[in-house]
Amino acid sequence: MRAPAAILVLCGVLAGAARPARAEPLPSGSLGIMFGGASGTGRYAHSLGIGYYQFGAQAAWQPMTTERRIGWSLKWSFAFGTMYDADSARIDLYLRTLQMDFLAGLRIRPGDNPLRYIALRGGVELLRNNEPVQPDGGRAFVGPVADVALEQYAFGAVLFNADVRYGLIGRGPAEIALLIGASISVP
Repeated sequence: MRAPAAILVLCGVLAGAARPARAEPLPSGSLGIMFGGASGTGRYAHSLGIGYYQFGAQAAWQPMTTERRIGWSLKWSFAFGTMYDADSARIDLYLRTLQMDFLAGLRIRPGDNPLRYIALRGGVELLRNNEPVQPDGGRAFVGPVADVALEQYAFGAVLFNADVRYGLIGRGPAEIALLIGASISVP
């Protein structure tokens, strides 16, 4: 008689202890560094040349939980670049740039891995150069930008990202860039 009573008590304890599974929240924010390469495209291919972003910073806010497959994302970044073989570099040897972006969009988990995401963003970019960019003749430009990113969480608090960014769309010097970054996640 004791064994069935003990089994019933054990089942009752286990049933009371079992709770529905909850999703773990992902870190909502991140702050980090980035670098990468860039090239002018279209009619600006020779004006901008090919170069790299030697230093940049990024900050993102993208609140999600691991049970959600789609969420929203805001990202701000800036990067200092050096463009080689740029036809617009007439005084200095290189065309030096400062690019600032503010992007908003969607963040999608493509599979079952709760630590990997694809982000699709669009926004506005400010591009500033040390010399006028030909054929427009301006040094500062503002216009639309598009971004596709692969993001991977690692080590619990680090977010690695690889972004392909195209801007300025339809206005001013167009370039395509591959940017690699690492950020510390913050709640």
